[in-house]
Amino acid sequence: MTPRTEPLRLGTRRSLMATTQSQMVADSYTERTGRAIELVGVTTFGDVSKAHLATLGGTGVFVSALRDKLIEGEVDFAVHSLKDLPTKPDPRIALAALPTRHDHRDALVGRRAFAELPAGAKVGTGSPRRVAMLRAMRPDLEYVAIRGNADTRIGKVTSGELDAVVLASAGLTRIGRTAEIAQIFEVEELLPAPGQGSLAVECLADRDDLVAFLGQLDDPRTRSAVAAERSVLAALEAGCSAPVGAFALDDGHTLNLTAAVVAIDGALAVRKSTAGSPSEAEDLGRRLAAEMLHEGADRLMGEHSH
Repeated sequence: MTPRTEPLRLGTRRSLMATTQSQMVADSYTERTGRAIELVGVTTFGDVSKAHLATLGGTGVFVSALRDKLIEGEVDFAVHSLKDLPTKPDPRIALAALPTRHDHRDALVGRRAFAELPAGAKVGTGSPRRVAMLRAMRPDLEYVAIRGNADTRIGKVTSGELDAVVLASAGLTRIGRTAEIAQIFEVEELLPAPGQGSLAVECLADRDDLVAFLGQLDDPRTRSAVAAERSVLAALEAGCSAPVGAFALDDGHTLNLTAAVVAIDGALAVRKSTAGSPSEAEDLGRRLAAEMLHEGADRLMGEHSH
């Protein structure tokens, strides 16, 4: 058998969400090129640890094990949710493709819309960003830190332990659970995490043939939009530990970017927008972050600062 016809090995986390989105990417490459791709399940520290994601250091806990497999040569490429990727690049790894983004918004799973939840209702989410932004709209609700896969989280609503949970709309669509969505939050209400709804395809930077092959699925508009969002996050991470939301849209001519930092109690926020050329995506994000820090974004943690 020549190496050319051997299936490419795609490393993925083992959760239903991860394997579903990895299979979607694999199928897209196979349809486009005829190349066979097999999924290789990898258990990551983020999957086995019972700690809350916020205490695990957030980004990177699902990514490093997959990157280790790439570096060890056990898999050829990996698929991640982009929002799980650390903003600092790893020189050994190439971000070979950012396929066309799915829905970037957050969704409420439950039996009634957010505004209709009774005071004191329990809403579950593992994200400080979602808690802060939801609390700004409804300080009268109780926000409960939860983790686990989407099925586990939805199960807490079904069982009555929680009145609602907030999850990414794209993930619910990928695993076929949209019937349970009571409401989708628009960006004006709940700014998504930088890169939310976007998948990242990575391989070793020195495998030029593979970088070129994987690049066939890259969507330039998605790439510029998420580059702007992630550069806001990178610039704010240095000076601010408050929850950050960001969303950018590249219409082919102009890149529109909105970002917000919200105090964890929801009482204060710095929210700013800007627009510019898609070719300046990262600069746009850095400049917006600098304006936000100038307006006191770094002070929003108050008594919650680390």
